Amino acid sequence: MATQNDIVLIYLQGSPLSFARIESILPDSKPDWYHVKLLMLQVPLHTVTWILRDVYINGATFTMNGKEMRLEQVVCPANPEIPAKEPLKKPETKKKRLAGKAEVISFSNLKKKSS
Repeated sequence: MATQNDIVLIYLQGSPLSFARIESILPDSKPDWYHVKLLMLQVPLHTVTWILRDVYINGATFTMNGKEMRLEQVVCPANPEIPAKEPLKKPETKKKRLAGKAEVISFSNLKKKSS
């Protein structure tokens, strides 16, 4: 069952509609019904609260305003096995310049010389 902080994909009429994060699941006065607060992950962000049965939170199809809806918990896909690579070699550092040996180049002097 999807729980608080899980990401779900909302389907409308069998097509994916939007992602949402479950903010809270609070029991309703009727047994097996819950107030599910969803943060809709779209611009602009907003929240909705749906009253759903526990089986609907688990992915069973239900209707809203005569339209078929479904929630599907999003699970992070596993990474394919990535072959081990050679550790990166540190780039060779150039010899540090000693303090006082650096030369300051004035852009105003360069401009005067080129004119």
